[in-house]
Amino acid sequence: MKKIALTVGDPCGVGREIIKKWIASHPADFGGVKIFAHAEFLSELPGEISKCEIPASAKFIPGNPCAEGAQLALDALKAAAKSCETGECSAVVTAPVSKFWMKKVSPDFVGQTEFFESQWGGAPVMCFAGERMIVSLATWHIPLSEVPRAINAENIGRAVSAAAALAKKIRKAPSPKIAVCGLNPHAGEGGILGMEEIEIINPAIESLKEKYPNLSLALPPDTVFNRHLKGEFDAVVAMYHDQGLAPLKSIEFDCAVNISMGLSHIRTSPDHGTGFDIAGKNIASPNSFAKAVELAKLLA
Repeated sequence: MKKIALTVGDPCGVGREIIKKWIASHPADFGGVKIFAHAEFLSELPGEISKCEIPASAKFIPGNPCAEGAQLALDALKAAAKSCETGECSAVVTAPVSKFWMKKVSPDFVGQTEFFESQWGGAPVMCFAGERMIVSLATWHIPLSEVPRAINAENIGRAVSAAAALAKKIRKAPSPKIAVCGLNPHAGEGGILGMEEIEIINPAIESLKEKYPNLSLALPPDTVFNRHLKGEFDAVVAMYHDQGLAPLKSIEFDCAVNISMGLSHIRTSPDHGTGFDIAGKNIASPNSFAKAVELAKLLA
């Protein structure tokens, strides 16, 4: 069986801590993973775990991010991506990185989702799955001012397709009920508060109805997630990053998983960041990382 690649993330963040906690609580899963990290960290792990050493000359101090740490994180991502291309691994689970520091060593770096798109190709969709919620995003790592221009039929279609695939796989829903958020307050209120729903979103949805019969028209975003939690929908498509992730992380911060759909291989990650402020204090929760590994195995 192919292994799941685990990357260390920024070595000055909580990545090392959550990986070690996952290992301590999942000894039966040692044989199914390969960890991509620097020698200092790998030396702290059980000998029977498969490892890939990423060269590093710096001493990494928790809570003290540096360019060398970002370079290590980037090199680990490259090696893990390659392991899927060669067939050694079937999926990658990434510990958190800092976009700020990654840009110091790779100015074109936008996010890990976009990184794997550049390595593997495909048309990615950023999605999240928790114990109660599934959310896919039509747009993600762009400024809020650019969101209206990025809302189009292609992006909406990819987000709906990703939401449906996850609902079928995770929730076992044969014909998923998918709610689509409007862009504007009250889903535009019939054009009073914005025309995107009338001119772009609803026409895109109508073109998808034959394939996804249980797809809603644009709904008021402020009530969609409550309806999702009550079981009315299997998944939600949000128009932009914080519209979907603010409610999801409020409810499921400790167990939600980030999933890059639409790529040639599976990539998941915990839904939190590097946690530089708590790194080294042994208080970071490994729950989201554990769920990310679990979901990577399921999807792969």
